[in-house]
Amino acid sequence: MTLQTHCKIAEGRIDPAPMVDIVFLLLIFLVLSSPFVLQPGIGMVELPMAKRQDVQSFQGMVLTVTRDNLLFFNNQATTMESLTRELQSAARQSRSQELIIQIDRQVSHGMLVQLMSVALDAGIAAVNIATRPELPTTIAPR
Repeated sequence: MTLQTHCKIAEGRIDPAPMVDIVFLLLIFLVLSSPFVLQPGIGMVELPMAKRQDVQSFQGMVLTVTRDNLLFFNNQATTMESLTRELQSAARQSRSQELIIQIDRQVSHGMLVQLMSVALDAGIAAVNIATRPELPTTIAPR
């Protein structure tokens, strides 16, 4: 006995709109969850600007680099040689193993990469870069 069906498979175009919506939602989620943290510190550092306006309080480990490549770990002057030892000690004592790097915008990218590498080698779980909010432009009254 043979059964016959009267159903046909619809062949048509696939609508890309739902996929585009999902991609944009993922993009927005990733942009909003990026690790920008603002932290007051040494006055000789001019942080790069960021368009994000949210401010988060942070009381953990802070590494500051001035435009003259002077290093300050938790507001104490340090050298590159002793930084690894200090980061290892701080990582063992701190509950949140997260480091904020405040680096002047004139410091080379290579220095930033070197500092991040030293921090990760010392056992720091996460390294974030501090920024400052971009000031809104005001329009002069006529």
